[in-house]
Amino acid sequence: MIREDIKAAYHRSKWALVLRGLYGLAIGLFVLARPLESVGALALVIALWALLDGIANIVRAFTLRGIAPHWWVVLLTGVVSVLFGSAALYYYPALSLSFAVVWTALWLFTAGAMGVYVALMERRVGVPWAWTMSLGVLTILAGFLAYLYPGITLAGLLGVIAAFGIISGVVMLMAAGRLYRIERNLRPAVGAAGRP
Repeated sequence: MIREDIKAAYHRSKWALVLRGLYGLAIGLFVLARPLESVGALALVIALWALLDGIANIVRAFTLRGIAPHWWVVLLTGVVSVLFGSAALYYYPALSLSFAVVWTALWLFTAGAMGVYVALMERRVGVPWAWTMSLGVLTILAGFLAYLYPGITLAGLLGVIAAFGIISGVVMLMAAGRLYRIERNLRPAVGAAGRP
């Protein structure tokens, strides 16, 4: 019984990794082959994500009402998310894409500011700090450029999504290959253990 469970678990895991790997490769290659359609899909994903996340937060807020005294904060975030998601669908794709650009620029500003702060703290305690400061300043500059050149920012985001899809797809297919080899080597070992 345990022997069959182990074989079935390896078999299911192997095929799940194969499917996920092929799916990741397909998404990555689609983004590279069809960048304009991918930008539209990104805008739609942002809008739908905000809408569905807002609905889930509203429902969760009412379940927390009897337990948490600040349940209304979750409700408020849900309402804001639903409003943004609805507006993003109405003003498709401009609002979602603007959000992606502004969010990326804000992330770069924040990461750069944190890098500069860490560099100043490193300098204060006598640790080498020049590389940290340089990286922080470059990240802040990248934030400005991301805000000033939204087209390049969106192209960069799509490039990151494509690279992630392709790399994760290849890694999952390699893991599936390893599981196949383990499963193949497990058959004789499990068969030998089952003999009297």
